[in-house]
Amino acid sequence: MRLTKFTHACVRIDDGDRTLVVDPGVYSESEALDGATDILVTHEHADHLDVERVTAAVKQGARVHAHPDVAAELAELGDAVQPIRAGEIRTVAGFLVEAVGGEHAEIYKGLPGCANIGFLIDTSGGVVYHPGDSLFVPPDARVGTLLVPVAGPWMKFGEALEFVHAVRPRRAHPIHDASLSEIGVKSVDSWMTDGWLSDLSGVSYSRIAPGDSVEV
Repeated sequence: MRLTKFTHACVRIDDGDRTLVVDPGVYSESEALDGATDILVTHEHADHLDVERVTAAVKQGARVHAHPDVAAELAELGDAVQPIRAGEIRTVAGFLVEAVGGEHAEIYKGLPGCANIGFLIDTSGGVVYHPGDSLFVPPDARVGTLLVPVAGPWMKFGEALEFVHAVRPRRAHPIHDASLSEIGVKSVDSWMTDGWLSDLSGVSYSRIAPGDSVEV
């Protein structure tokens, strides 16, 4: 089973003819959606949801699973868009998926104030967790692979570290990083691997370059 990282917050999970894509936004590459059967969307922001590309994928047979607020914005796509709420569990592209969380992390004085759901995706290699724009810690979830946000107006790096400590995955890969310069990327990776996680035995951190894949 293969997890492929695309620019910013988009990832794709392939297992044979099953293909699931999470958060194909305007910064991600168009090939992320090639042949996708199902799409998970954490929230409405364009860096996580490219409406034009998702619409094109639906016309090719893809289904979309998103919070009811996002589903309402995509209502013209009809039954291909399926609302999913925090706490709901369903099978998507053959994977058992649980929606968790519910709210976007605060940037300033309650803003942006929109819904955000993370997704726990049960794969043969363990649970993959994509939190979207939040640092919600799912209770009692045995996360094998954590996709950890490392940059954004709603967070600081120390919170990313605390998030990894709280979730305690076997593996952590950075996402939500398109705003980082080359220097910023190197700094984050250095901080993550140079002792900051040394007290978390068994947790492996590595960056997946856009277009590259790892086995999960």
